[in-house]
Amino acid sequence: MPAVPATRPAAVLGRDEWTARAQAHAARVDAATAGHLARRGRGVPHPVEDFLFRYYSATPAQLRRWHPGAGVRLEGAAADERAEWRHYRVVGDDVELDVESFMAARGSAVDFVYRLLASTLSRPARLGCFGLHEWAMVYRAGEGDIRHEQVPLRLSQAETDAVVERHQIACSHFDAFRFFTRDAVSRNAIQPSRETQVDLEQPGCLHAGMDTYKWATKLSPLVPSDLTMDCFDLAMEIRLLDMQASPYDLSAYDIAPVTIETQAGKAAYVERQRDFADRSNALRRRLIDVFAGVNVSQDALGRDRT
Repeated sequence: MPAVPATRPAAVLGRDEWTARAQAHAARVDAATAGHLARRGRGVPHPVEDFLFRYYSATPAQLRRWHPGAGVRLEGAAADERAEWRHYRVVGDDVELDVESFMAARGSAVDFVYRLLASTLSRPARLGCFGLHEWAMVYRAGEGDIRHEQVPLRLSQAETDAVVERHQIACSHFDAFRFFTRDAVSRNAIQPSRETQVDLEQPGCLHAGMDTYKWATKLSPLVPSDLTMDCFDLAMEIRLLDMQASPYDLSAYDIAPVTIETQAGKAAYVERQRDFADRSNALRRRLIDVFAGVNVSQDALGRDRT
């Protein structure tokens, strides 16, 4: 990889400092992924803790790579393996993110994610969906059609169907809606699509909150690794509530249900949903700050800056 002329970036990290940060990040990822890796080795799935690795594309090994983000030069890193990583460039004896290369390859994705996050931030959180998307995924499901078939329902199929029929479902997240059973689709007050994703997503949606992690990983190495792991941690917390409020019996995993079919369960769900909306919005702002620091298209900036 040819070196480019040295110009001073926004920040320069000495070798001792950046190697310490990289090691601390690797330790953080190892702690967060140890259970998943141990279970994977034994072929034992977990309906809550494995979700981020099954549904999203980043692997533990990819997460373990530490990225400082744009505008940070790593002193003495030219001899390090990261000098050969995609979208990095050597500057003398140092290494930094090649923002121009990244944006040439991923600029349209940055624009889309910027618009999606900014649009989501611009809307109030809609609370009170009570996680019924998970119930809609098993509504009138036939044998063998249950998404998490290794986990039993905590109510009978008839009782589960009755919960759906007593409520108004208003799921705004396409990637949840697309897993609804055929009979549940028409019961949703909204008919989200990939084309309307930017128009519909809102911060009260648990899946939209989990997706901050998806966007952070999809736009790595532009997104600093500490932010990616903050998104990971929140997504894992949200996934727990997502499954606690679901129709599944997780007692075998020592996970207590949030019984959204009761008034007490609804209140508990909304309280945690409100907290997650606030925290996911904080992550959206941090991601937007990252994207706004590079060459986001003026079209995206003009339409969606909040």
